[in-house]
Amino acid sequence: MDKQEILTLTQAYIKKTFLDEGTGHDYFHIERVVVNAKKILETENADSFLVELAAWTHDIGDYKLHDGVDKSEELITAFLQSIQVENDTINKVLEIVSQVSFSKGNTPTTIEAKIVQDADRLDAIGAVGIARCFAYGGSVGNILYNPYDNSKDASSVQHFYDKLFKLKDLMNTETAKQIAESRNKYMENFIEEFYSEVR
Repeated sequence: MDKQEILTLTQAYIKKTFLDEGTGHDYFHIERVVVNAKKILETENADSFLVELAAWTHDIGDYKLHDGVDKSEELITAFLQSIQVENDTINKVLEIVSQVSFSKGNTPTTIEAKIVQDADRLDAIGAVGIARCFAYGGSVGNILYNPYDNSKDASSVQHFYDKLFKLKDLMNTETAKQIAESRNKYMENFIEEFYSEVR
């Protein structure tokens, strides 16, 4: 099976599995991560097949979708084996995916992992990031905003400070850094407007 066929089958599987997912980790999020990764690939020397395959599969076993248990290794391996992907490629994809998550705090060790991490983080900021923040918050029962509690995970607005505003300075590639600047500014303007309406 050639690389393009593997990517086509993977995209079809992701679309079928994630199309109606309601936490902000749906098919269209994953598709945007792939698009972001391809954009970054234009200026980085990396294995584009590994980057795309990891981008398509990075949320398959995400702990947020499996009751707090990370099932990435188990589920990615099972799927990729089912379409006859070589074990060496599977192991490289697993390594990339293991380094993507913000919550795990892992530093990417390859350019491919840096690109996928940046691509995923870019979708967490800007206008789309704002929408995803509130979609995820609603899906797990978080309140919108609590002016008396700024502890971690206290509200969806608090998530901007817990994570979203930190991402701009954590980008690995120059392309991602440039995109992140404008998206972060958009979030700052949004929060400023939000406070002006609630205070």
